[in-house]
Amino acid sequence: MEKKQTFWQRMTRKYRLSVTDDHSLKQMWSIRGNWLIVILSLIVLFLLTLMTLSAIIIYSPARNLLPGYREDVRQQVVEESARVDSLTQEMVLQRQYLDMLKQVVAGDVQTDSLQPLDSVQIVMREQLLEAKNAATEEFMAQYEEKESNRFQLFDIQSAAPVYTLIRPLEGVVMEHFNAEQGHPYVTLRSTNDTPLTAVLSGVVVYTDYELDNTYSIVVLHESYLSVYEHAAGLLKKTGDPVQAGETLGMAADGKDITFYLWHDGKCVNPEEMIAF
Repeated sequence: MEKKQTFWQRMTRKYRLSVTDDHSLKQMWSIRGNWLIVILSLIVLFLLTLMTLSAIIIYSPARNLLPGYREDVRQQVVEESARVDSLTQEMVLQRQYLDMLKQVVAGDVQTDSLQPLDSVQIVMREQLLEAKNAATEEFMAQYEEKESNRFQLFDIQSAAPVYTLIRPLEGVVMEHFNAEQGHPYVTLRSTNDTPLTAVLSGVVVYTDYELDNTYSIVVLHESYLSVYEHAAGLLKKTGDPVQAGETLGMAADGKDITFYLWHDGKCVNPEEMIAF
């Protein structure tokens, strides 16, 4: 009885693979080996095939056919397109600059007539601040006259409420009305971008830009006049009609809103007519 072989003996047992001519029975080709050599050869062949495919994918355009690589190519195309646009714009600016230099050298442009950008901006701001219509100038004259004589115009006794006034700003009263101490207004503080609303229906009669980068707006409500100062921005312009509670602008960050209320030419206490 043949002895049973171990696993290692079966793996190292020699085999021969040959090719024989069927007519002459002559052996044409043969190879000897065992199962261990066959398995190792298959592993080496698999590794070589894997390395070849990896090299083809990495170093050839075939990688663009695989998922994931196409997005990288698209991103690269977008970046290159943006770079081309930037270079084109730069070339246009350079061409305009050279054309201007040619005009200056040829004497077509008087360099003394050119103004720096900062000067142009200052002149435009001054023109904007000084551009006022007849109604605005008339109102400012009346307002300045009342301000110069405010101690004579102040009515310490609050006027009897005739209308229901809406709160101009959701915030905290920082400074209260005190006409005797030259404080004929209330100061309100709120968070940034809080709406500034009209206390009554009326018409915007004046808007202005302040030097502290804020805005002022004045609204006429029949016998009442409301003044809002130090707003971050305005949504209304002179001549616009407004309804009670309609947004006039926004509160500025770090700036308190100063609110005046006039009735029949006299400054009144807003805190006795509005629930702050």
